[in-house]
Amino acid sequence: MIDIRSDTVTLPTETMRKAMAAAELGDDVYGDDPTVKKLEALGAEIMGKEASLFVPSGTFGNQLALFTWCQRGSEVVLGDECHIVVHEGGAAAIIPGVQLRCISAPYGVLRPEELQKRLRTTNRDSLHEPATSLICLENTHGSGRPVSLADMDAVRDVALSFALPVHLDGARIFNAAAALGCTAADIATRADSVMLCLSKGLCAPVGSLLAGPRDFIEKARLKRKIMGGGLRQAGVLAAAGILALTDHPQLLAADHARAQKLAQGLAKIKGLRVDMEAVATNMVFFSRDGSTAEFDEAVAGAFAKRGIRINAPRDGKYRFVTHHGIGDGELAAVLSAATEVFA
Repeated sequence: MIDIRSDTVTLPTETMRKAMAAAELGDDVYGDDPTVKKLEALGAEIMGKEASLFVPSGTFGNQLALFTWCQRGSEVVLGDECHIVVHEGGAAAIIPGVQLRCISAPYGVLRPEELQKRLRTTNRDSLHEPATSLICLENTHGSGRPVSLADMDAVRDVALSFALPVHLDGARIFNAAAALGCTAADIATRADSVMLCLSKGLCAPVGSLLAGPRDFIEKARLKRKIMGGGLRQAGVLAAAGILALTDHPQLLAADHARAQKLAQGLAKIKGLRVDMEAVATNMVFFSRDGSTAEFDEAVAGAFAKRGIRINAPRDGKYRFVTHHGIGDGELAAVLSAATEVFA
């Protein structure tokens, strides 16, 4: 099956599988796993941070950041369509116990003037208002669009003026770096902490990293244990993560180029409206003229019959995602199937 639902569906390469089988192991809860240590040191270096911590997933890493930075009952300010708000199951209310204050942030861009209106650090002694404890950014945004370094700098300046930390959900930070023509560290150093996924487009089967100041990471290590993230012989997974960081970021530009080709091909199909401006990384969003609920319910099945997995449209919009498993042959098959299904 060809799978264009997400870049989370990438499978470990044969090189990764061999590295996993041969990984030197220890008990990571005791701090004894050399492969995990190597991954964490590498991740910190690439992100320009003092230290990093291996965690099971991106959601885990984001929630661990909130759990470490924030006091319970405090407030986190962030974009209204970011992953922490929309796709983490309301975890912020359960794990760190914080209130989320959302700002309209088109394509992940938090405007400094709107941000300043909502920061409440001056009311720490108020009986009525929670204190702001953290600002969160996301890059790339869930739409696949990168947030510019200038827009990140504007948020950072506001945060510094209020003495607030900034956490970055950098699940696809390497996609953002490829699109912006900079390094991942150029992006990550504009936040105090950053979460990056090893399993989104980089082919590792499991895992993310949370990176930041050394004292922050040591506090997060305890809280990771509280959250059930104290893994034992985790080097089996970390071995794949090391290769994800060393071998795969440079391949993402090819995914982006194929997304452009996919968008251009879909735009030629009568009745499809492709958001060409939004194709900045590896995601293509489009809609179909005259779509009905009945058609939308059946469309995933129609593609499946042709050997292709897609997600059903959300609010009338489809998302196709290119990744390591989508080469030129798979791209041609997707476009052929789309021509038939959407005819």
